[in-house]
Amino acid sequence: MSIHTEKLHLMKLILETENPKVLESIKFIFSNEGKVDFWSTLTNEQKLEVESGIADFANDDTVDYDVVMRKHRR
Repeated sequence: MSIHTEKLHLMKLILETENPKVLESIKFIFSNEGKVDFWSTLTNEQKLEVESGIADFANDDTVDYDVVMRKHRR
């Protein structure tokens, strides 16, 4: 399918939809076009730290917010 045909098909789908969530999603895609994803700006070490934190959370290996704050307020 050519790019022109694909665009026409997408325009038809957009015009026919009554779903505001679909339209919002399309607007979001275009509003973020060309923006850099923050993830690609992180170093490998930073990415590993984030992934480690996500794994800790998934394994319920977390510390309660109040416990952390009590420690740092001293």
